[in-house]
Amino acid sequence: MPVFITRPVEAFPIGNLPLRDHHQSLGLENLHTHPQAWVDSSDLPFLTPFGSTTLVDEDRTPLAWLGDAPDLSRSQVARNSFIIVHPWDLLRANELSVGTLTESRIEGDIHPNAVIEGVIHLGPGSRILPGVYIEGNAVIGANTKLGPNCYIRGSSAIGDKCHIGQAVEIKNSIVLSGTSIGHLSYLGDSVVGEKVNFGAGTITSNFRHDGKNHRSMVDGVLVDTGRRKFGSIIGDGVHTGIHTSIYPGRKLWPGTSTRPGDIVQHDLVPEE
Repeated sequence: MPVFITRPVEAFPIGNLPLRDHHQSLGLENLHTHPQAWVDSSDLPFLTPFGSTTLVDEDRTPLAWLGDAPDLSRSQVARNSFIIVHPWDLLRANELSVGTLTESRIEGDIHPNAVIEGVIHLGPGSRILPGVYIEGNAVIGANTKLGPNCYIRGSSAIGDKCHIGQAVEIKNSIVLSGTSIGHLSYLGDSVVGEKVNFGAGTITSNFRHDGKNHRSMVDGVLVDTGRRKFGSIIGDGVHTGIHTSIYPGRKLWPGTSTRPGDIVQHDLVPEE
């Protein structure tokens, strides 16, 4: 998968914090976790030394446990915790992480003519310019510039040293550090790697006309993502030409590129 080629799952940022750091921040003594699990804090009350000591998914895979080893005889099926297997699982984890923020943390600058309707974390050196509208929760890293006149909604996470510019809309997506989505583009329900550059007017589609769940190709098999809204998975260092259109559920491998006006109907992999 494009975004897992260049980093292990446990190092992938969820709400701009690597997954392994989420595990360390759970704060439960003697807790051990599966390295690829999203362990949601809402499930932790199930774990007690005198009751259930192991959190499992529906397939009985241990997600988190108290003690040195999982004990399936004292297990509880998780409600909001799961193994991150596919890139679209990252979106689910990000929704749970960013969507449940309750208190803003502002270390950067917000222009008086920007509108914030939600809880945001804004890193040091970052600037929100005039005309920016943030609806819902968002996590924005350090030294990132938003605007002017862009729209951020859903539970979105944007990394360090990014540029989200004029007339760009980002909905419920993850954007890693060093990426530029400069102007007139739409990114919806998507995961974008590091140092990606969107040419003007790059559009990701995220909805099927028939309203059914999106499917994505994995090892030659179409896999149901379980998502009615799902855009693109874009690896590190991808460059798109102006007016690129990307079909839903398509994956662009690291270092690939498109030409002006390209329509990405199939996964884009490097030429051998």
